[in-house]
Amino acid sequence: MPEPGEREARRSLTRLRHAVEKCVRELETSARALRAAGDADFPADAFHAAAAHLRAVSEFVNEQAERLEQKILEAGGIAPERLRRPGGERAR
Repeated sequence: MPEPGEREARRSLTRLRHAVEKCVRELETSARALRAAGDADFPADAFHAAAAHLRAVSEFVNEQAERLEQKILEAGGIAPERLRRPGGERAR
């Protein structure tokens, strides 16, 4: 059983992951709306850069979640490489 701090960290990372996913959706919606409005000087490069930043944050969150999971498993005496993920691949 994870410690309270570890549980809160997992919850926090999950909330952050959902917030980033929502930001990605909102960014895409905004881009479509601006293009549909006939924005002649639509800042496509700025939107691509913002999307790249969100991908970087998403990767960071995923890395931290994986690191925390490994820590929890190791504390429980389970080697992460012994676990199988959906699809049959082994955990890292």
